[in-house]
Amino acid sequence: MKAYVLKDINKLVFSEVEKPQADIENNEVLVKVKAAGVCGSDIPRIFTKGTYNYPLIPGHEFSGKVVEAKDDELLGKRVGVFPLIPCMKCPQCKKRQYEMCSDYSYIGSRQDGAFAEYVKVPEANLIKIPDNVSFEAAAMMEPMAVAVHAIRSIKPKKDETVAVCGMGPIGMMVTMFLLEMGIEDVIVFANKEHQRKKAIELGVNPKNLGLKDRPIDVFFECVGTNETINWAINLTAPGGRVMLVGNPASDMELDQNTYWKILRKQLTLKGTWNSSFAMDGFMQFGSPDDWHYVLERLANGRIDPTRLITHKYPLNELREGLNVMKDKSEDYIKVMTTLD
Repeated sequence: MKAYVLKDINKLVFSEVEKPQADIENNEVLVKVKAAGVCGSDIPRIFTKGTYNYPLIPGHEFSGKVVEAKDDELLGKRVGVFPLIPCMKCPQCKKRQYEMCSDYSYIGSRQDGAFAEYVKVPEANLIKIPDNVSFEAAAMMEPMAVAVHAIRSIKPKKDETVAVCGMGPIGMMVTMFLLEMGIEDVIVFANKEHQRKKAIELGVNPKNLGLKDRPIDVFFECVGTNETINWAINLTAPGGRVMLVGNPASDMELDQNTYWKILRKQLTLKGTWNSSFAMDGFMQFGSPDDWHYVLERLANGRIDPTRLITHKYPLNELREGLNVMKDKSEDYIKVMTTLD
């Protein structure tokens, strides 16, 4: 099969490689990739910081069709894939909190992923998608579930003022779901004009772009820098909540005055990085897990993440999209590859 193989930092080769062999007897399946999105974390993984082992096929946001499986009823099914593979042994896994597993593997960073024609995955990590949900939309379920996990963890109320700082894909998706759940007073902080325009297209009040003179009840920090975390703490109202979502760009530091504000305003700071997936069913702790929450809204048309796709390439041209993100040579939100 054709695949992008990361052989070392900044050594990504598009080549013919052996098609993966799924361990059918141990409930692995083989998925023919139909669409795969590029995550912001893929860029440093490929070009600057590297990954856990080489060679590696990157890519963890994807959808496809099952072409090999122990259960014949799975063959041909359209699926999304939860990329985190939990150990099932640690205390968090025993509580079914798989996103906090202490010894997980991960498709696309710790084992071969989806910038390829085929990928093997555990059957338990599949989520079936209906025919009215496109492969492109299903490939965006992973970042959508991350956004939903952040929202459901911090529990904003409809009458609260909610801010989102950072209008990359996760920040955009947080904004989409906040609006979908009926929160009207959404303030957005974005540093690029095309991001501000997209936020308005999604339904954000233009008057709320960059607004800093209103007390904020819930602040979603989706950037991961010292500056934006300090903004969050300083702009959040007494008794408010800060949800840290952005991957850290560097070490974090808080000056004394900012730290005092956490204490004196009695702020709640919470972090998140992944999403809940029930592995063996629809419900988790009495409600749909994040992935099924997303799927419900995709299936009934309440959310359309494909509005965020700005660049789409066939697999053999995906490097161009990776370079766009690395060099920031063009405005982009979501870069994706699609396969026949």
